[in-house]
Amino acid sequence: MDMEVDFKNYQLSQELRGHEDDVRGICVCGNAGIATSSRDKTVRYWVPDPTDKRKYESSKILLGHSSFVGPLAWIPPNQDFVEGAIVSGGMDTMVLVWNLSNGEKVQSLKGHHLQVTGVVLDGEDIVSCSVDCTLRRWRKGQLVENWEAHKSAIQAIIKLPSGELVTGSTDTTLKLWKGTTCLHTFAGHSDTVRGLAEMHGLGILSASHDGSIRLWALTGEVLMEMVGHASIVYSVDSHVSGLIVSGSEDCSAKIWKDGACVQSIEHPGCVWDVKFLENGDIVTACSDGAVRIWTSYQERIAEPADLDSYVSQLSQYKLSRKRVGGLKLEDLPGLEALQIPGTTDGQTKVIREGDNGVAYAWNLREQKWDKIGEVVDGPEDGMKRPVLDGFEYDYVFDVDIGDGEPIRKLPYNRSDNPYDTADKWLLKENLPLAYRQQIVEFILQNSGQGGVALDSSFRDPFTGANAYIPGGSSSMSVVSAKPTFKHIPKKGMLVFDVAQFDGILKKITEFHNSLLSDPVKKDLSLSELEISRLGAVIKILKDTSHYHTSRFADADIALLLKLLKSWPLAMIFPVIDILRMLVLHPDGATVLLKHVEDENDILMEMIKRVTTNPPLPPNLLTGIRAVTNLFKNLPYHTWLQKHQSEILDVFSSCYSSPNKNLQLSYATMILNYAVLLIEKKDLEGQSQVLTAALEIAEGENIEVDSKFRALVAVGSLMLDGLVKRIALDFDVENVAKTAKASKETKIAEVGADIELLTKQK
Repeated sequence: MDMEVDFKNYQLSQELRGHEDDVRGICVCGNAGIATSSRDKTVRYWVPDPTDKRKYESSKILLGHSSFVGPLAWIPPNQDFVEGAIVSGGMDTMVLVWNLSNGEKVQSLKGHHLQVTGVVLDGEDIVSCSVDCTLRRWRKGQLVENWEAHKSAIQAIIKLPSGELVTGSTDTTLKLWKGTTCLHTFAGHSDTVRGLAEMHGLGILSASHDGSIRLWALTGEVLMEMVGHASIVYSVDSHVSGLIVSGSEDCSAKIWKDGACVQSIEHPGCVWDVKFLENGDIVTACSDGAVRIWTSYQERIAEPADLDSYVSQLSQYKLSRKRVGGLKLEDLPGLEALQIPGTTDGQTKVIREGDNGVAYAWNLREQKWDKIGEVVDGPEDGMKRPVLDGFEYDYVFDVDIGDGEPIRKLPYNRSDNPYDTADKWLLKENLPLAYRQQIVEFILQNSGQGGVALDSSFRDPFTGANAYIPGGSSSMSVVSAKPTFKHIPKKGMLVFDVAQFDGILKKITEFHNSLLSDPVKKDLSLSELEISRLGAVIKILKDTSHYHTSRFADADIALLLKLLKSWPLAMIFPVIDILRMLVLHPDGATVLLKHVEDENDILMEMIKRVTTNPPLPPNLLTGIRAVTNLFKNLPYHTWLQKHQSEILDVFSSCYSSPNKNLQLSYATMILNYAVLLIEKKDLEGQSQVLTAALEIAEGENIEVDSKFRALVAVGSLMLDGLVKRIALDFDVENVAKTAKASKETKIAEVGADIELLTKQK
């Protein structure tokens, strides 16, 4: 049953405290309770407070794992488990089953060779997945089946109501399984698939290290892509109301409706997992050790004192992460430090004043501290400190694990313990702890601390083990440190998805009446049935909440194509505008594709019409936006690549148009082409796109957003490497220098990114 949820106003309802380290997993056990897992090696079970059903209290602590615990599953009450049971998977490679009646461990399922990353129920069976690339099926405590499901680590598994299993992997794909048979492989993410969920009646949700969430139909079609997180997305869940929630390394849980982020809930740490309760409330698992419940119902919102306490936690967390001149702000002394005299003339001291670090110099003659000013510098070398996930670090290294794995970002501050950094990073990335010593040595070498003696007595905070060098060779290799960029590479495609449908229909009606009153062109006017059909098409496009269930008839598309071909050139722009929105509709894009793949390619016909001399600005604008929106649909990527040269040629004059909307539309298409051709590794195509992007970047009277998108395209293409030499030949260094001097912050920032690229070997 659909439920109305006030998605705009989720507020804190309750904090559940008890875990002593990161909370990693959440399992909603119907209305009976909530199970949570942690890096503290425990599973906790929380049940509704008998005195206040709105609240939860700790019921049981399940002890038995020897390392941190991750995925959880619930076995509802049955004849074996009167109060139900919990299944947990851990870094210790074990799958454990717990009886909730007494909190006792009743089964230990041993077979995986590396960390267990997912557990689900399949009838009475338990199916688990692991970093060891296998799925294992357990029945009555015994292993009955196992198979290699991916060539890289498996990170998540869910079971669909229809019975199939879905897995997500470090290889960037999802796979749909019927038994041990793979029915379909879903390709599209550019990095690890970390979290999965079912979207009621629609398909599969996936959360990825590439920062996006995708909704897939079971046929493999991408129905929706949600981009908004600033870092790795670890988890995703959906509710029968249609809401989606996601948790990320960027310290937020985001709530989505119809593909748009409607609320972002800040947390004082990484959000490892998110789940909806049946009543629409949301549960989040945070790296600060707290489980939090969020509600949109006024009667369940926490007391004002608790809300204030949470605001304070957030403030303290942000303060603890702020750095001044390479030092943590919270580590700086307060004003009282100025009471202590200096020892030499000009001696400097940085102290904390509010949220800022302020430098003072000792005036030996007057025996007082003179204020120099606020400290805004980064490390000692004066270079800008690299930023990762919104936080500055002394270093952000690129680590290549090899075996086709994506490059991982490893942040490090010189004041940090390298063992602690390595351990936490390996756990975050779900990599074997056997890599630990190599990571530590890599950190020390690349941070200039190579002479530091390794502390062999250091004990792993998660396993209790000493530091060691694993026997035998490892497949891991590390590459030298690379800089971190602010705006490149660009991920995902940009679209024009806002339309004034009433205005479009009004304009078409106006043109129809004009044709009707013209004896020569009367036969081009619309019939009543055709006017009615256009109204029905627009009604479907306006109803975005049903995009994934609504359908178009072939006659709908045929009517639009008829108007594109037959109506006078000056009258077709509102029809193209409908086409622009149609290609964002999953079924509309699919039906249109049949006409694109015909010998009479309707899209190329339309492009040729709108760019015919003299081209009319309304036609150019709607035409280029329609082409830009095609990038959102994977089935059109081959067509876009095939016709790239022709499309760029016919629209090339748009960048110098005095029409700012036309400039922006052209720059957006160029940026989308850059993203596509980088993915396709098309050197020739990239060269043409680079030339077009540089034209915009160097152009006069170019609108700010247009110039920014062109510069992002240039930087992304250079970072990929295929056309970097060409860019340097085109004097991209001067382009970067000019951009860096801009008063527009984002232009200056992407200029700095490109300048940094020019200095790399």
